Amino acid sequence: MSARHLVPAAVLTAGLLLTSCGSEQPDVTIGLITKQEANPYWVTMREVAEQTAAEENVELLTATGTSDVDVDSQVEALREMTAQGADGILIAPTDSTALVPAIEEAREAGVTVIAVDTPTEPESAVDAVFATDNHEAGELVGAYARAKAEELGLEPRIAILDLAPGISSGEQRRAGFLEGFGIEEDDPRISGSLDTEGDRELGETAMRDLLAQDPGINVVYAVNEPAALGAVAALEEVGRDQDDVLLVTVDGGCEAIKDAVRPGAIDATAQQFPENMAREGVTALAEHARGGAAPSGFLNTGVVLITGNPAPGIESRDVAFGVRNCWGD
Repeated sequence: MSARHLVPAAVLTAGLLLTSCGSEQPDVTIGLITKQEANPYWVTMREVAEQTAAEENVELLTATGTSDVDVDSQVEALREMTAQGADGILIAPTDSTALVPAIEEAREAGVTVIAVDTPTEPESAVDAVFATDNHEAGELVGAYARAKAEELGLEPRIAILDLAPGISSGEQRRAGFLEGFGIEEDDPRISGSLDTEGDRELGETAMRDLLAQDPGINVVYAVNEPAALGAVAALEEVGRDQDDVLLVTVDGGCEAIKDAVRPGAIDATAQQFPENMAREGVTALAEHARGGAAPSGFLNTGVVLITGNPAPGIESRDVAFGVRNCWGD
């Protein structure tokens, strides 16, 4: 599957966007279905979709669930948006396989569907995927953690804070982390692994439980920044010095970069760009509804390693770059 790489949103050119040409264009309705809004990642995606819809002169329907694993609300949203005459729908699946039948129903009704952030399984269940290369994101932070551990002379004892079963983005990030770190699933250096649903409180609980099993954990991979910030809280609770634990994650939100990466509680994050997914997705669906080419394949919306403490041989950008390109408050 071919991929087209995008640069961070801060340096996207206006040439990537098409403005509406006035009232002669046919009416277009597009839907956006995200996972929840406790994470500013999804808020940013919705806000940029709304801005782009206004620029493209299209009606935007939006829906969101209660968590990263709320499947039922997404099934209902797909059906409601199809009934309301949506020409195209952007959806971030809360379950990569469970949503497939509802997506197929929408496509059979003539709706063009783009998966954003999280691919479906199989990916052919949708017309296109506009997302971070999640395997690459995991690989970036895994390679960083390995290089840093070697630089510091650590004997790795690794904790993994996963997303949840059935969500391909989390599975791809985990696989990428393991590859980047150079280990297999059964490596004895992995002290333990627990699911967090990408939630801050569940991340704190999971980290607390893993530390109870192995107080000597010194490398932590978290699937996203809410889970990572939960891990930071658990580590502080037991009095672990942040200099003694390598913590890496994926997201690139402003809170984590300013309050955790900058002071060093999180050593590195793979910054992704939800605004690119929203902007490119709305534009592609609007173009197609007005007679343009149908979206297809995989659009890589970009990922960059951000750290305040670079590792030897690992390409990264500094915290200032991360702050310029972060999302959320």
